[in-house]
Amino acid sequence: MKILLLGGTADGRHLAERFSQLGFEVLYSIAGLVRVPTLSCEVLVGGFTQFGGLVTFLKERQIDLVINATHPYAATMSDKAVTAGIETDVPVWRFLRPVWQAQKGDNWRFYSTDDDLLVRLKGFKRPLLSAGQMSLEQLLAITQIEGFEQGVWRTAALPKFDVPNKITWLKAIGPFDLENERSLLKEHQIDVIVTKNSGGDSTSAKLDAARELGISVLLHQRPDVKDAARTFTDYSQLIKAVQVLKGPASTAQESQQQ
Repeated sequence: MKILLLGGTADGRHLAERFSQLGFEVLYSIAGLVRVPTLSCEVLVGGFTQFGGLVTFLKERQIDLVINATHPYAATMSDKAVTAGIETDVPVWRFLRPVWQAQKGDNWRFYSTDDDLLVRLKGFKRPLLSAGQMSLEQLLAITQIEGFEQGVWRTAALPKFDVPNKITWLKAIGPFDLENERSLLKEHQIDVIVTKNSGGDSTSAKLDAARELGISVLLHQRPDVKDAARTFTDYSQLIKAVQVLKGPASTAQESQQQ
């Protein structure tokens, strides 16, 4: 059974390794903008245009199952996968981390658009922008909010433009720990965090630090995407479902390895 695993996340890497260990033929696809992992399976870097598109790739490589384990905000790739699956009759499944849930002491508000974010940032002076890539226009608009003093923009990939003077850019790749997140917020006198509701443990420490320090959080709501044939939020449930799809031999192999 041949699995195309759309990754670029810690979840994707974990699943690629696990399915490879179980004897599945795994093709792991990533954009490769930040780093290329070393895995025991074939790693595809740079998207599917180089192969004539995803539909062509699924047909030519005779893919049996697509598992989308991309970032929860990778809406374009998610929609393309579902569309390609329908066109080729290849099932497309989704692994999706559960959203973060507010705890006692959290001061969270949600936004859905860039304009909405600008409105919600009014009154704050020193934001930590930790919601991934942003455009120069977005950053300039934030610096022009009344009362704005200095912001910190943290991303894993290099900016493609000169960052405005009132924005300090930091390169950082998770996972992040509580001590360092706490120190970052104190050092830059952050009074609000802007982030995506990514879920998972890799980048959640900033929320714990914000709760301790009484700092507000603005969370970007997850995008609406096309529904995959099946969606999973638990590793073991997904693995068992794939084994059932393959047949009894795979299930027996898993039992021997436990």
